[in-house]
Amino acid sequence: MKVVTDASLLNYLVLIDAEHVLLTLFGEVIVPREVIDELNHLRTPAKVREWVSARPTWLRVKSTSSALPVGNLGLGESAAIAIALAESADALLIDERDGTTAARRLGIKTVGTLAVLAMAAEKGLLNLEAAFAALKDTSFRATPSLLDALLAVDRQRGKPQP
Repeated sequence: MKVVTDASLLNYLVLIDAEHVLLTLFGEVIVPREVIDELNHLRTPAKVREWVSARPTWLRVKSTSSALPVGNLGLGESAAIAIALAESADALLIDERDGTTAARRLGIKTVGTLAVLAMAAEKGLLNLEAAFAALKDTSFRATPSLLDALLAVDRQRGKPQP
């Protein structure tokens, strides 16, 4: 499966030590050069900047000369959408609402951080409750009812988790 990722999803997965699930879940992960630039910004947490500077080989950086000027999206989101289209990606990993809406209008399947974590838990790659607890220590925001619903589904599966 080939996916393109935006900055926020990588940022949060690195912060909670869950970025490793991307390789198992998706195999090929493409990241726009503009997203790498965002993740190297001084305002980005040091842990994320360090990870980006020594990023794994399964994360393929791709440049685009045709970032789509979509509404008020940033360069990273626009580049991610353009690459997802150009590469016929199976999905775009993105949390940003306007970016998600724009991608879906173009026929691109989108997957957010919570969905990636739920998929990883389903495959036994991580403990979903622990991952959500770690997310709460970051700037990530989700409604408690959504987190509770995802945890309830996870508990119903009854799989042992690491």
